[in-house]
Amino acid sequence: MHVTVTGAGGFIGGHLVSSLLEDGHVVRGVDIKPFGDWYQLHPAAENLTRDVALLESAREVVAGTEQVYNLAADMGGMGFIENNKALCMLSVLGSTHMLMAAQEVGVDRFFYSSSACVYAAGRQTDPAVTALKEEDAYPAEPEDGYGWEKLFSERMARHYLEDFGLQTRVARYHNVYGPDGTWTGGREKAPAAICRKVAVAALTGGTEIEIWGDGEQSRSFMYIDDCVRGTKTIQNSEVVEPLNLGSAELVTINQLVSIAEEIAGVQLERSYDLTAPQGVRGRNSDNSRFRSHFGWEPSISLRDGMAQTYAWIYDQVRKTI
Repeated sequence: MHVTVTGAGGFIGGHLVSSLLEDGHVVRGVDIKPFGDWYQLHPAAENLTRDVALLESAREVVAGTEQVYNLAADMGGMGFIENNKALCMLSVLGSTHMLMAAQEVGVDRFFYSSSACVYAAGRQTDPAVTALKEEDAYPAEPEDGYGWEKLFSERMARHYLEDFGLQTRVARYHNVYGPDGTWTGGREKAPAAICRKVAVAALTGGTEIEIWGDGEQSRSFMYIDDCVRGTKTIQNSEVVEPLNLGSAELVTINQLVSIAEEIAGVQLERSYDLTAPQGVRGRNSDNSRFRSHFGWEPSISLRDGMAQTYAWIYDQVRKTI
């Protein structure tokens, strides 16, 4: 098939393009960033630098396409999300214009990458959180800024299915991590940030690590290979409602640090910045609905995924020291 991936220069997008090429598809990768800033640039794909927040650009990138994977968004880790709410909300322009353009040209399938940030904050106040089911997104109380944009765009995708017959599919990503992604600069997520801090200590002989919050906030983290497999599975399914796509392996941030220390062979003194952005107190993915539809769920262990991620980030850090 002819497939367009927006956000192809980003972490998930780069891995998705690679997988689609391996499957034998003709892939058009699109990102707003110049090619030098793409995490992966695949010569076998048609690569375009375009801003799909502009309707004319969205129309250009969907021309001749049978399937769209819309991953384009201005986002990052909790530090970025909490301090850039307007920028996160502006991603609605790309989401909306890509749906409009896809409907105009008769795209067969349209995948939208949503987020666990759509879930109601009142259900995420305890580290021993009850895993979130898809219906827990309502009554709506999502993450301010980023979560509201994701929830709105989910609804827009639903209405394009209902009103125009565009076959939209939606996944709610839960904390995706792995190599070839953001690991420094303020947009990185917790696994990458922790791997970087541990790698710096291991390479420089450092003895301390700073942790945002008290370290007892809990999350689940999904390795990129599970994310890509799940993304393609949802896109090519007949399931039209949003689905969780995440690991159900719940850990605290302190436990995540311990895993990174074990992989690196170091033990660091921990300091806690209680003023730093922390997000919700606990979040985990209930995979019951995904498992009932497809007979599997993301299952790559955090220990195995972190080993791969740490090795890649260690090499990046070493180049800078």
